Amino acid sequence: MTDNLDKSPADTPPPGGPVSKTAASGPNPEALKAIPVRHYGRWASGIIVIALLVALIFAFSQGDIQWHTVSDQLFEPSVIKGAGRTLLISVLAMIMGVVLGIILAVMRLSKNPVTSTVAWLYIWFFRGTPVYVQLLLWFNLALIFPVLNLGPIYKNEMTDVITPFMAALLGLGLNEAAYMAEICRAGLLAVDEGQTEASHALGMTHAKTLRRIVIPQAMRVIVPPTGNEFINMLKTSSLVYVVTYNELLRSTSAIGSTSYAVMELLFVASIWYLAMTSVFSVFQYYLERYYAKGSSRSLPPTVFQKIRANLFSTGRPKGAI
Repeated sequence: MTDNLDKSPADTPPPGGPVSKTAASGPNPEALKAIPVRHYGRWASGIIVIALLVALIFAFSQGDIQWHTVSDQLFEPSVIKGAGRTLLISVLAMIMGVVLGIILAVMRLSKNPVTSTVAWLYIWFFRGTPVYVQLLLWFNLALIFPVLNLGPIYKNEMTDVITPFMAALLGLGLNEAAYMAEICRAGLLAVDEGQTEASHALGMTHAKTLRRIVIPQAMRVIVPPTGNEFINMLKTSSLVYVVTYNELLRSTSAIGSTSYAVMELLFVASIWYLAMTSVFSVFQYYLERYYAKGSSRSLPPTVFQKIRANLFSTGRPKGAI
């Protein structure tokens, strides 16, 4: 008889025996060497932009501008009061716009043809005419109605009722309501109809469904453009200059016309507008980040995280393939 030949490879361990380290690990692959991609276009465009900014700053530094006047008048008491009035009229007009906007959006979506038509006509008129014209209409309302007569409730001269502050508030707030109505309507339509049907099936009324089901979910769509509208309101408030409301632009213009430093005081007004819009832009970002919790897996980065990530973003990170 012939012995059985063992056909297994020589380096194969017997069953149940120890496994050699070389056989377990296999051949060692060669380490990959990542070479980062050079983005020369980013460097070139960055240098060009910086050069243009330096040229612009140099041009303004050589112009006939008294920069010490800008620094001296920046915290003038009348300028600070004007900035406070700008902030006040913007906040009040925005509150009026949001409240009326929600009401108009609900009216637009109503199945009642009268309320939906009235809401559509309101939006059509106030979006179709300039804010400047609307401010003048409210300010000169006494030319049409010299006396405001509400019967036994209230009666007074229209010039005493429509003060510069009231004309500014009505002109900005009612105009903003038309835009907020469309923003709120888009947010309400973004909520799935199944949510409303389910709440009605549970016995909830239409008003309760809006208050507790639809509006909380629509806020994720409504909040971002609302923050943008408020920042725009801060700048649009400068138009109330025409109704003699003593806000920031009118305060700085009064100082500039008497001191013959017109451009310098316009720079002062611009600095205050930039400061206010920058602060509220940060608030808007964190508000959007808060409402993004239920819609995105990872929250968007904060302002400081963005700065840290983009500080050295001209090239690909080291080690990336």
